[in-house]
Order: sequence, then C-alpha cells, then structure tokens
Amino acid sequence: MTSPEPRHTEWMGLALAEARAALATADVPIGAVVIGPDGAVLGSGRNEREALGDPTAHAEMVAIRGAAARLRQRSVLAGRPGDGWRLADCTLVVTLEPCAMCAGAVVLARIPRVVFGAWDEKAGAAGSVFDILRERRLNHWVEVYAGVREQESAALLRDFFAGHRGS
Repeated sequence: MTSPEPRHTEWMGLALAEARAALATADVPIGAVVIGPDGAVLGSGRNEREALGDPTAHAEMVAIRGAAARLRQRSVLAGRPGDGWRLADCTLVVTLEPCAMCAGAVVLARIPRVVFGAWDEKAGAAGSVFDILRERRLNHWVEVYAGVREQESAALLRDFFAGHRGS
C-alpha cells in the first residue's frame, strides 16, 4: 500500500457524495469517480444494481464506463481515433475496496491507481481477500491507496445495513 496524497481526500469526497445518492434507489451506498490526468472527473458512478436490475452495475463499473465513453468522445471530437477504453494516467476513487469483478475491470482498463475508503473483508480484491490489482501474473499492476476517509465510508455502509436489519 502507498501513503495517500491530500488530493485523494478531496476526491473521496466526490465518491462519498455518489455513495449517498445511491440511497435514493435503495442501493448499497458505494460511490466512485474516475479522475483524469488533469485532475478533472471523467466518470462517476454509484451502485445501481437495484435501480437498474443489473448485477454488474457496481459504482466502479458505472464510473469506468462513463470515463471510457468520455475519452472516446474526446478523441473523436479531436479528429484522432482512440479506443477510449485505456484509462492510462487515470485514478479510480471508490468508497469501498473493489470486488473481484471491479478489480478485474480496473486491470483491463489499465487504470494505474486505485484509492479506496473502507476495506471489504468479505469480498475485497485489493488486498483483503484477494489482491487482483497487484497480481504479478496479470499484464497490468495497480498502485493502491487504502483507507482514505475510511471511517466515513464504513459508517455509511454500517448505517445502511443496520437500517435493513432493523426493518
């Protein structure tokens, strides 16, 4: 793990806002943003599995899809063909440690950095249960910054699940 930078805390605020927005659709409050090389948000997302009835609509997947579409659009507008799916020099910021599916998408999208808030001791794939992001047998490795605004991220999830158990 690498020590977080001050801007990671700021970016996590954007991901936390996305996570809170997921509550409106009764989705698990997880949020994500993809930050481009210039520090601007390229894509954002929140869990939308309940809202869309889509098991792949995790916050990270939504944000990665949005960022790829935006990069592709930029390259078309600039008149130079680009694939859009290579998110080189981008940073994924997410409130919960990515699962295996999302970690796989990070590797396939060539995202070099992941910043996350709370650890996922049941399904995390960035160092807790699995470590897909730094698996040496894969073709891409990711720098991981863990525990950024961890307490806020964990509290959102704890409160959500406590409310569901109490119902």
